[in-house]
Amino acid sequence: MGSSSPDSAPAVAGESLSALLIDFGGVLTTPISDAFGALGEEAGLAPGEALSLLAGHEGARTALREHEEGRLDDEGFEDAFAQAIVESGGRLAARGLLARIGARMQLDEPMVELVREVRRRGVPVALVSNSLGRDCYAKVDLDELFDVTVISGRVGVRKPSRRIYAMACDELGLPPEQCVLVDDLEHNLAGAARLGISGILHREADGTAARVRDLLGLPASPAPMTTPTKDGSDVRPQ
Repeated sequence: MGSSSPDSAPAVAGESLSALLIDFGGVLTTPISDAFGALGEEAGLAPGEALSLLAGHEGARTALREHEEGRLDDEGFEDAFAQAIVESGGRLAARGLLARIGARMQLDEPMVELVREVRRRGVPVALVSNSLGRDCYAKVDLDELFDVTVISGRVGVRKPSRRIYAMACDELGLPPEQCVLVDDLEHNLAGAARLGISGILHREADGTAARVRDLLGLPASPAPMTTPTKDGSDVRPQ
């Protein structure tokens, strides 16, 4: 779903929000389109064709929905997606397909550091993510980065359903109107906006970081790291 501006459901002017909801693939990692583009090239498909199969091929589309909702395991999704690739004129082994996609999704370190910064400022952060393979989050420590994790395959609901955002807000103990979502897909922001959640359409780290700090009422410069002392307190570098 398109929108007339990069952000949806903007916060009331002068009022800071209280919590950050954030996507994983394509926000805390390099773009998903890049990973699928490399996979499509490996399979001998035209540029962009592999990713488009997830929306345009009935078998792949159904498999993705069921996988994201936790009703189809990795192997079932891989078999369906590989078959869609074959039917489109490509060739790719099914087993290990999700691992190959994951290997091409590198962490976007400035965005990961933004999450750490927000938490250092005392703002709670929730991961709200659609599943893509059992090892999708292996590159990060979920407990270190997030106060709350709501992952579609675990809760049986996927974005852009309002229910998954409501779950995140409930776990944070905050009303939707006090939260902002960062996502790289406009239809996911639109789903959250129906609950009153403000939205930031992610394109690159610097622009997203500036909007996050603005909506959360945080200083423009990053929070300094803290160093634990022997008595357990934190000391900020001078």
